[in-house]
Amino acid sequence: MLKQIQTAVALIYPPRCLGCGGLVESDFGLCGSCWRETPFIGGTICDGCGLPVLGANDGFRLECDDCMAHPRVWSRGRAALLYRDQARALILALKHGDRIDIAKPAAAWMVRASAALLDDAPLIAPVPLHWTRLLKRRYNQSALLARELARQTGLEYCVDMLQRRRRTASLDGKTRAQRFAALGDAISANTRHRLLMQGRVILLVDDVMTSGATLTACSDACLQGGAADVRVVTLARVTKQ
Repeated sequence: MLKQIQTAVALIYPPRCLGCGGLVESDFGLCGSCWRETPFIGGTICDGCGLPVLGANDGFRLECDDCMAHPRVWSRGRAALLYRDQARALILALKHGDRIDIAKPAAAWMVRASAALLDDAPLIAPVPLHWTRLLKRRYNQSALLARELARQTGLEYCVDMLQRRRRTASLDGKTRAQRFAALGDAISANTRHRLLMQGRVILLVDDVMTSGATLTACSDACLQGGAADVRVVTLARVTKQ
């Protein structure tokens, strides 16, 4: 009976491509054209942020130019996509277009990208939004991704592990220095969860990494709150053209 109902639903509401809305074979999928336009990260990658790097993996830690020039507070980082083409369109749809359906497949891509970060049963926590921005947007896209990541991996998840104590201006278009200056001490560990954080490995989740200023502020807050280690995974990584 259930199979018949599912078949009927599929006939009425056939699966659509996440990108263009065209017909696809399964839910939460991409058509061939959109798949080709979605730049998944693979091959040799930077251990600090997940950016693709030249050369072969020789078993030693590899870092991109940005991570070598600006050592990260967190220990390891990964990203599923490059922030361009169809990936950028999907993230903007998730972030500003109420396309919360994108969170489930996006988290699956992040699970694959972050496989090397999941040892030691890390506690998953999203990058927080200030309450005024959350009220306006109605949801935190990073929290949606973190929740799905936790559901798909079976790892523990804390939605308000971190708090954004003051509202900061949009970081879009700002230089690296301006981004770091704008954040300052805006993010802190939630005192209600300090015991939960003590001695734990924290896996921070965000939608996009640009300079790393936000993830640095979050990592600092976790370490100051008693975390033993911080790792990061983002849906996408901005690259220099």
